[in-house]
Amino acid sequence: MNAIEPYSLSGSWPICEKARHFELGSLLSCAVIDLVEPAGVGQLGVHHAGCWECDLTNGNALTWSGGVYDIFGLPRGIGVSRDEAAALYREESRAVMERLRGYAIRHRQGFTLDAEIRPATGGRRWMRLVAVPVMEGGRAVRLQGLKTII
Repeated sequence: MNAIEPYSLSGSWPICEKARHFELGSLLSCAVIDLVEPAGVGQLGVHHAGCWECDLTNGNALTWSGGVYDIFGLPRGIGVSRDEAAALYREESRAVMERLRGYAIRHRQGFTLDAEIRPATGGRRWMRLVAVPVMEGGRAVRLQGLKTII
């Protein structure tokens, strides 16, 4: 596999440019999204979006707001491993997501990706994934972001 060049990552941006991009918390509040209950599993809440976090120091443990469960067609609050979540991406989208994710962690850059997924409830759906590395001591310890239906 060839090394990924920064210019080939059309949705990638350096963490030092964070001020040029939106603050994740000012767009949506996880607390507000979690108060909006959908009519049933797989049906989207009002916001069609959710916040997420992946703990890189704890086996890639995921934390999702209710909106992310809705996007993936999963019951809110169940435990979902990163491997289970990644398996719901269409192969082409998963491959690009994995490359951007690795690059983001190594080079401390956020990224945005439009990805096609197969929700657990069936069908296909496009979502926009926004990811930002959280740094401690000069290394990425978490990725966090926003997923929204497009």
